[in-house]
Amino acid sequence: MLCSAPSCGARRSLHTSSPSAAVEGSGSVVALPLRRRGPRLLCVCMALCAHRSVERKHVTSADVPIQPAPSATPWGAAPSRQDGHSLADGLLRAAPRSDLPVAILGAGPVGLAASARLVERGLKPLILEAGDSVGAHLLQYPHVRLFSPWRYNLDAAVSAQLRATGWLPPSLDELPLAGELVSRLLQPYAQLPHVSAALHLQTRAVSISREGFDKTKTQGRERAPFVIHALAHGTRVEFRARAVLDASGTWSCPNPLGANGLPAQGEHELRDAIVYGIPDPEGRDRDRFAGKRVLVVGAGHSAANSLLALAALAQHEPATRLVWAVRSQTLVRVFGGGATDALPARGQLGTELRRLRDSGALSFYGGFRISALRQSDGGINVAGWEAGGEPTTIEGIDQIVCATGQRPDLSLMRELRVRLDPALESTEALGPLIDPNVHSCGTVQPHGHRELAHPESGFYTVGAKSYGRAPTFLMATGYEQVRSVVAAIAGDFEAADQVELALPRTGVCCPESSCSASASSGLDGLPSEGAAEARRSCCG
Repeated sequence: MLCSAPSCGARRSLHTSSPSAAVEGSGSVVALPLRRRGPRLLCVCMALCAHRSVERKHVTSADVPIQPAPSATPWGAAPSRQDGHSLADGLLRAAPRSDLPVAILGAGPVGLAASARLVERGLKPLILEAGDSVGAHLLQYPHVRLFSPWRYNLDAAVSAQLRATGWLPPSLDELPLAGELVSRLLQPYAQLPHVSAALHLQTRAVSISREGFDKTKTQGRERAPFVIHALAHGTRVEFRARAVLDASGTWSCPNPLGANGLPAQGEHELRDAIVYGIPDPEGRDRDRFAGKRVLVVGAGHSAANSLLALAALAQHEPATRLVWAVRSQTLVRVFGGGATDALPARGQLGTELRRLRDSGALSFYGGFRISALRQSDGGINVAGWEAGGEPTTIEGIDQIVCATGQRPDLSLMRELRVRLDPALESTEALGPLIDPNVHSCGTVQPHGHRELAHPESGFYTVGAKSYGRAPTFLMATGYEQVRSVVAAIAGDFEAADQVELALPRTGVCCPESSCSASASSGLDGLPSEGAAEARRSCCG
């Protein structure tokens, strides 16, 4: 289903204690200009002096699955902030009460890694998970084998806390199923007493603000706790926190079929014939797809997994027919780097998809942009345009798999001061580092709390949601993100700024500065003309 903002309603408070310092009501607060330098400088200097006296806790990293190489640029490539929003001074200013927990929205791999980092530093987590289990998004496609081995899916802090209980890690080179990541890692960690006490399942955050402050009020804002309204088992509840890490992901907010970013005409009416995400044609969804004419829309790993699974079904159910439509005119990025991919399973996925397309076992529509779905006696007719502008219709479709990516649900941060990249809806500073028109999963520069911060001091988007609409996120990136962010919340800016991340290259995309050299010799084993196409597609 498509993403929709939750409705508002009555609420019930779970916390009755009042803040230690009174917060003036909005009617009596005088908003001061944000760019007054004198008082601001004094405030920052005082906080810096206080910061020097903070006792730092030593963080161990025993049994670390990966030892990444240091970044050449310790803070990634974040631009300097000279507009009054320093990347660190939001945390150096007066903060809410330190006895309040740090709220984590989402109990997926990155959210639980954030909890582990908080526990390491003696901070109290509050974990709100909308699903009825940790890793709820992963459990929507438990049959899919991940292309990254365990070494990239284990967070050091989570692993260390599990090892203390006698837990044995899986083989680092093994490729887990999505469901195994939950059953062998996330669920055991969630059962630890200090985690289960902080975890609230079936509790969906619907909005966040500051206690006593709407979005327009400034004076004293940083001292006000965050207020989180949520639906817990269908009941309106309220939580308070000193900081918020939004690790809720994007999987539950899929992009529509319409090429313009809006639902195609008729998409809502025909939603019962559409699957968003990755179905299980050989398992629970077999009856839905067997013997049907199925259209898969998308050019990413979700689409590749769906097509290959449907092709396997067709081997046993010959009446099953496949149609594949992509918006792009080039498939270099879709097919990947093959044998040159640092993750062999990811490269193999693209190689198998290329082989399927070349075998003639499916009908292929490249550069196809969907505008409307119409029901007819012979099935669903999918109307759109080819790249040259010619109208085209794919007729007689029984089922549609929409694998066009996801987008962040921004509704819960409506009352917060956030700064987003206008195209990707990531944090503004992170946007240039992850632009999918330039970067692949393996060419993203290391980044941490500085790139993930917002003007709203103490609020961060982390994990897949931090990437907005960019599809290049890897789990290892999220683990390093939350390590840096939690260190910053704890006041350890030396650790927070030492961002280290080594990601496996895809073997396709390269930084723009090095594309010309790759193209001249044949990029990733392609002939020179294919390399030129790859350079245009991946490197802008």
